[in-house]
Amino acid sequence: MRAAFAGRAAWTDTMLRMQRGDMNSHASPPIARPWASTPDQLLEQLNVSPDTGLPEAEARTRRGTYGPNRLRQVESKSPWQILLRQVKSLIVVLLAVAAILSVAFGEWPDALAIAGVILLNAGIGFFMEFKAVRSMESLRRMERVTTRVRREGRVHEVSAVELVPGDVVIIEGGDIVSADMRLIYASKLQADESVLTGESVPVGKRIERLEEETVLGDRVNMLFKGTAVTRGSGEAVVTSTGMHTELGHISTLVAEAQEAVTPLEKRLNRLGRMLLWATLVIIVIVALTGIARGKEIFIMIETAIALAVAAIPEGLPIVATLALARGMIRMARRNALVNELAAVETLGGTGVICTDKTGTLTENRMTVTGLILAGREIVVGGETTPFTEEGRAVDPARDERLREALEICALCNNASLHEGSHTAPAGVGDPLEVGLLIAAQKGGVDGHEIRRRLPEEREDAFDSDAKRMATFNRVNGAYRISVKGAPEVVLASCSRLRTSHGVEDLDDRGKQFWFDRNAELAEQGRRVLSLAAKEADSVETEPYEDLVFVGLVVIEDPPRADVRDAIEACQEAGIRVVMVTGDHPKTARSIASAVGLMPQGDEPVVSGNEFKPLDDMSAEDRQLYRQTPVFARVSPKQKLDLIDIHQRAGSIVAMTGDGVNDAPALKKADIGVAMGRRGTQVAQEAADMVLKDDAFSTIVVAVEQGRIIFDNIRTFVLYLLSCNVSEVMVVFAASLVNAPLPILPLQILFLNLVTDVFPALALGVSRGSADVMQQKPRGPDEPVLPARSWVLIAAYGLLLACSVLIAFAVALKVMHMSEPQAVTVSFLTLALAQMWHIFNLRGAASSVLRNEITANRYVWAALGLCAMLLLIAVYVPVLSHVLELANPGLKGWLLVLLASSITCLAGQAFKSVAGSFRRRS
Repeated sequence: MRAAFAGRAAWTDTMLRMQRGDMNSHASPPIARPWASTPDQLLEQLNVSPDTGLPEAEARTRRGTYGPNRLRQVESKSPWQILLRQVKSLIVVLLAVAAILSVAFGEWPDALAIAGVILLNAGIGFFMEFKAVRSMESLRRMERVTTRVRREGRVHEVSAVELVPGDVVIIEGGDIVSADMRLIYASKLQADESVLTGESVPVGKRIERLEEETVLGDRVNMLFKGTAVTRGSGEAVVTSTGMHTELGHISTLVAEAQEAVTPLEKRLNRLGRMLLWATLVIIVIVALTGIARGKEIFIMIETAIALAVAAIPEGLPIVATLALARGMIRMARRNALVNELAAVETLGGTGVICTDKTGTLTENRMTVTGLILAGREIVVGGETTPFTEEGRAVDPARDERLREALEICALCNNASLHEGSHTAPAGVGDPLEVGLLIAAQKGGVDGHEIRRRLPEEREDAFDSDAKRMATFNRVNGAYRISVKGAPEVVLASCSRLRTSHGVEDLDDRGKQFWFDRNAELAEQGRRVLSLAAKEADSVETEPYEDLVFVGLVVIEDPPRADVRDAIEACQEAGIRVVMVTGDHPKTARSIASAVGLMPQGDEPVVSGNEFKPLDDMSAEDRQLYRQTPVFARVSPKQKLDLIDIHQRAGSIVAMTGDGVNDAPALKKADIGVAMGRRGTQVAQEAADMVLKDDAFSTIVVAVEQGRIIFDNIRTFVLYLLSCNVSEVMVVFAASLVNAPLPILPLQILFLNLVTDVFPALALGVSRGSADVMQQKPRGPDEPVLPARSWVLIAAYGLLLACSVLIAFAVALKVMHMSEPQAVTVSFLTLALAQMWHIFNLRGAASSVLRNEITANRYVWAALGLCAMLLLIAVYVPVLSHVLELANPGLKGWLLVLLASSITCLAGQAFKSVAGSFRRRS
């Protein structure tokens, strides 16, 4: 196989095509499905000898044909783009239009005040969202490595960017794979492909050809760009570079995945459109009515500006932004970092959580959970009582058979431990071998010490084909052979069995018992290793003959302790949890059952090779996939399709992930959730939220906070709009009866930024109700305000407007105040009425004195601040001059207090009646 290839005719044809320019930097890979070819066939097709590699001139030519081995570069978001994002809201556009109109008609104070609102809102959003998505930059960082290649018969170390199809690459443990390549030689080679496939354990590699339809996770004769070689050595020929690699395909999906507008942005834009049309209709009606009555154009312009300012809730963007920002901070304290403000609220509407398995539902550790010896089953637990049998503690120091098993785990092992902490030792090496060392250490068998005491003289390294490993350790002039491996392989080499009575013969019937036990554990999704040993006089002894079978080691990645409760909380909240993993279906089913995702036990598991393409799905297929709780061996494209299926069904979808393969799905989901501890930077920067503790339960906490935030937004929007509606009604009513304006445009703007904003902010930081997670998820199209809320807005607005108009009429006609004093009375009446109106937003079932509003200390602080600012506005000369306010006097203040209380008293009476009716029903 490793002889030089002639292939001169094909070589010449390729060279001529290159010279003619038939190949270019966008050329497709030279080999399709390389895993389905033998190494000889592939090398012949690529016109390369494994002994000499490519000539340098040919490598340069191919680099010109296929381009550099790098991913497509995408420009990152600039600070200006982030700033522009803050002013794309329709409500902000309405404010800008109002500011332009004010400038056009010389109302500079109004224009400056509105511009200040826009800048304040944009500034808050900009600084909270400064971390932009830079997925492509992260992908490119993965390729800043060098690679050893054979060219012109010599081994060179070149930059990964210079690799071309046909390069022969030298592979060793610890290398980062720089391109997609087909193995032509492998010795005990394993690769960690978790970032690409989601597979939680290293994949053993071999060189035999595979079937064309072999899925990505099972292409064991390939190495993929961005993955890591964990052990062994080999040689491979490059088959794809740059964007043609599997990593390149994923980066294309990241670029193409549509980052949808968040539900909150949709709702606020919809609300903005409604306000825009309502404002235009009212202005047109007032203008036409005024012109028909012969009013002056300037007066009509002033009235139109007043109506525009009154109709637009200037405080809404600021309050929404600050409420979301506070939610972001609150989530950060609970280990959930949110990258974009709007994502905070979107979490609250989540109806489906698609979660990976490893590290999110499980602890992401290959942990020994049991040792099965002849006639015994020992449970391996925590540090306090590490070994138990039938509920009783077992001491390995006094248990010869258990200690022998633990010593085999430590001796037949190439990993090493270092203490990360007293309770969680961290290891270097194969995760499975690290788990074996940890189990041995729990039993008092220190791997480093026993290997020093019993030095290793020979190792027969683990081979993915043979599925076994043996070590020879010197002891008293002889050798102790320790063996571990797949049960079916090790048992075939055993003729004896270690029992409580000593060593006994192991016949075929006895082996069948262990085969059956292994099959039973495998069906439960557990990994099982066999342990065996024997004594020998020479290191040349055949290690896999006449072994003494010691027992089985049960290994699993155990579920997190808090996951079952978190999933139950999701189910109570009406949230569907779906496991989407790259692991084997049996492993996925086992974990799903353990964490409560399969309460019936017979729910389907859909494997990647059973998952139909989106365009080929029938309605029945979509229904099946929506109801399936577990998907195994799925590809990045299938994750996108699964998200699409749930989104088309009207669900807000959250997706968790940690690897490069998860990045497209994280971006496409309504909420992408990346892992903070083990997640790749690609995944973290493609996501909307990063979990610092990698815990699924943190997602549930974030969803709860998101629901609270939406409820708070709904409450303060109702408050703000009822206040604004009252202002529109006041101006509209005055224009209809040809009366002076009871409140001027700049006064309205002052109220919208003072008596509206601070109470609304207080509502925005409410802690929420205790039953928020017992409610069903909101639909993505559910408006911020349902129909009932609009009725309340109209009713409250009318009450507020009536109190202002009554006060204005009494001051002007009954108390014969000057027009500036009467306008001041109506201004103060509206301000205080809006302040008292906050108490109308308590729950109907709560009491008048003890409720969520009166218990909110921020409400009282906001009311105190508003009262102080109103006094400043009336009695500080500069501000009172700008706002055209006059001292109303004692009688004026009494009138203000009396009239402003009308709305609060009426609202509380209505709440009490409604609450009494609800309690009776």
